[in-house]
Amino acid sequence: MLPLLPELLGAASWRVLAPARVALRRNRLYRHLLRGRLADHIAFHPWDAAPRRLEEADSLLRGRFRFYGTSLDVPEGVSVFDLPPPTPAWQMALHSFAWLPALSNAGGENARRLATNLIGQWVKRYNGYSEPAWRPHIMAQRLAAIFSHARLVVPNSEMLWRSRLFVSLREQVKLLERISREAPDGVERLETAAVLALSGICLNDSLKRREAGLDRLQEEIGRQILPDGGHVSRSPEALLAAYRHVVMVLEALSAVGEEPPHNLRNAHDRMAPMLRFFRHGDGALALFNGGAEGDAKMIAGLLSRDDIRGQPFHHARYSGYQRLAAGRSLCLLDCGKTPEGAFARDAHAGAGAFELSSGQDRIVVNCGAAGFTHLAWSAALRATAAHSTVTLADTSSGQFLPAGPLRNLLGPRLIGGPAAPESRRTQTAQGWSVEATHDAYVAAFGLRHERQITMSPQGLMVTGRDRLVAAEGLVVKGRHFAVRFHIHPDVRVSRLDGGGILLKLPSGEGWRFRAGGGTLDVEESVYLGGPVVRRAEQLVVSGTTKDSPTEIAWVFEQIVA
Repeated sequence: MLPLLPELLGAASWRVLAPARVALRRNRLYRHLLRGRLADHIAFHPWDAAPRRLEEADSLLRGRFRFYGTSLDVPEGVSVFDLPPPTPAWQMALHSFAWLPALSNAGGENARRLATNLIGQWVKRYNGYSEPAWRPHIMAQRLAAIFSHARLVVPNSEMLWRSRLFVSLREQVKLLERISREAPDGVERLETAAVLALSGICLNDSLKRREAGLDRLQEEIGRQILPDGGHVSRSPEALLAAYRHVVMVLEALSAVGEEPPHNLRNAHDRMAPMLRFFRHGDGALALFNGGAEGDAKMIAGLLSRDDIRGQPFHHARYSGYQRLAAGRSLCLLDCGKTPEGAFARDAHAGAGAFELSSGQDRIVVNCGAAGFTHLAWSAALRATAAHSTVTLADTSSGQFLPAGPLRNLLGPRLIGGPAAPESRRTQTAQGWSVEATHDAYVAAFGLRHERQITMSPQGLMVTGRDRLVAAEGLVVKGRHFAVRFHIHPDVRVSRLDGGGILLKLPSGEGWRFRAGGGTLDVEESVYLGGPVVRRAEQLVVSGTTKDSPTEIAWVFEQIVA
């Protein structure tokens, strides 16, 4: 834990000084410093790619505020801001104006009236600094919602309401310029920098603030976007969130006729191919390192605005992933390290995990991510057993900060995991082959995991081999192993009379699975790639390691009529 000491001291100081920080920022003199030129209109409305559903607006119009799976019914005549929030995540969504996009999408007088009332209530109750409402990342999300959807409420609004809104916006954007670096490290800080740049364009009141935001956005891109275009957290969904905000800034700059900084344009042109790298045939994302599928329509909409149309690499060296594609089949393999520091806050212990799809149908998957909606599932979903890889001695390939002071200060980040993973790809007569090795189990059990996956030229066969090999100079004990293949819930699983497993895909395709080197069983699983928990099944090849290298061979083969 010694390397974590500087972060621990910083996090502890931040928490101890919270009352003084709030008091200072509520001080009249401090607030006086937030005055300046007052904008009277929103000059540019960014396109918000985030998905919106009409049923969300219907629920809001009935007085039900539902965020991250938690609902609160608001009685008529009562402000939702006066009620105790059911969860911290729900509270953050409320203050980030997560309800505004749905009302904007619905349109109409009832939606306009509700949005106007809610904004007015918030401005009246939170006209001074408080937490979490004025934390930088919450403030940034709120500002982005207003910039994108204010056309619902600002035109033809009452003069007094409008004046109060723009006074509040002035204070928010000027404070954001001061404290944007206080946002949680990771995507939240990058998004906060992007919204700071947007604020100087959308309000058109400060070229200096626009430039400050662009400088900070480029700084965060330098820290967080890897040379191959991936996000440093190694999460496909985190990459999607970052890309969405980069697109918003680029389009805003284009709208005002300003040439974007080279680093920003370059990052965009690297990120788009990397998003394509992670897309399955259904248009949504693979499930790695805390990411869910995302919304396929949103991803398609964002990528349709990419003029370069750069295609994905076969090997994302810096992100730590390999990609095999042939015919209708796609296989993605995680062969990277644990992200460093705060970027591992949501990371999963999925060393060596892979996913497989055919056309629009996912076959082999990882179990997904809990997010804020299913927090009770978080520990189980982050464990190695929730990934399509080898689990040794029922132990995860990385550890998570345990409950207690460390976790309270630094979050449930992943530590440990592979120290020196390796991978390489070759072309053989049987097709492209990837070999990946990780050492996450060497310290505890003295065993190294080697995985080889080969895809045939037509994509009709995917063969694999997993080996558990003693590290050089070590004598190891027999350990229980399990090679797991989590199957997407839309796939029907049944045993074949002659041995093996039949997988029936929604498209009607049939695939046969066979394995050797252990006992093959079908067990229960779960899938949280989307908003709900779904029951699923997993194929498990299990056994006990021996003195010599333990080898498990397996194959997925399409049944061709």
